[in-house]
Amino acid sequence: MRKSYLKFSFPHITQVEINAVVRTLKSGWLTSGEQARLFEEKMAAYTQARHAVAVSSGTAALFLSLLVEGVQPGDEVITTPFTFISTANVIHHLGAKPVFVDIEEDTYNIDPERIKQAISLKTRALLPVHYSGQPCDLRRIMAIARRHKLRVVEDAAHALGAEYSGKKVGGLGNLTCFSMFPTKNITTGEGGVITLNNSHKAQRLRRLRLHGMSKDGWKRYKKEGSWYYEIHEAGYKYNLSDINASLGVVQLGKIDALNDRRTRLARTYQRKLAGIPGIKTLALQPGMKSSWHIFPIYVDADVLGIDRNRLVKELYLRNIGTSVHFIPCHLQPFYQDRYGYRGGDFPVTEKVYSGIVSLPLFPGMVQNDINDVVAAIKDSIP
Repeated sequence: MRKSYLKFSFPHITQVEINAVVRTLKSGWLTSGEQARLFEEKMAAYTQARHAVAVSSGTAALFLSLLVEGVQPGDEVITTPFTFISTANVIHHLGAKPVFVDIEEDTYNIDPERIKQAISLKTRALLPVHYSGQPCDLRRIMAIARRHKLRVVEDAAHALGAEYSGKKVGGLGNLTCFSMFPTKNITTGEGGVITLNNSHKAQRLRRLRLHGMSKDGWKRYKKEGSWYYEIHEAGYKYNLSDINASLGVVQLGKIDALNDRRTRLARTYQRKLAGIPGIKTLALQPGMKSSWHIFPIYVDADVLGIDRNRLVKELYLRNIGTSVHFIPCHLQPFYQDRYGYRGGDFPVTEKVYSGIVSLPLFPGMVQNDINDVVAAIKDSIP
């Protein structure tokens, strides 16, 4: 059995990142400023988008994106129930209704055919989620959106560096939202980014993230700045600090190397788990390049002889950390009480959830870590 505990995830932070943050601290400018702007420029260039707007979290990115796309109280936004709860929460907080549709059994991504069936006169936007880092079928989703005059906001919290038909996620649709949470492919500690190609909406997003002010602190307090500002709509406190951004600037320079490492680890997992009956790994679809944010496996309890919950406990006893992505939104009490969702509404999602578990995956892992995880799984089987 493994002697030390293998964490499910661990951020890849080196002295270079630490030095960058220290330089920002010593500069005396800690809130949004030059580092935040540099991070935005690099994110736009990397995703091949015209604009990138840095905000305080991936959740803030989703909220502001839906807001600028015109989502209002009484509207409906179609999304997947197989996602982190923030995806649904932001729709609710805008006064709209989250309309869930089931997922594809092979990719765990939202099913475009079910999107078409769920569109109503109240539908305003589509909110697909790129599960685990593998892009959704954007060609079909965007075609549906154009046909029905709907907007698309992508939840790409898992997908920085992922590609669809040879193009980076982030520059393909209307607005794309990334998360920089510590478990993500790169981190700013806490933070998020919106990428888009519309200059007017980018300008509005920058106002909304800081109270609706016409000038941020950098423009007001630097030597050539002015104290005067105007408010033309009530905004929010969603800006990203330079402390966070300086970390992100360094991390973004490593994204391809970090993702390459994740890919190699994922392929090793796939190879070593292939011979275990009752374990299903997530296969990549043609034309897709995953960022491999997580490595989920599906446990067929009837074949393996042990269910997901028991496997999680057995791995913990063998010093292996795991997680579950995700508890479906429609099974949460709030969404059942408020919107009437019930168990049984989305059978594919519920089947996948019953057996899904995410194994440790982060760039600092080595070959022996994978060997330990696989050995612990085999040892757990009765």
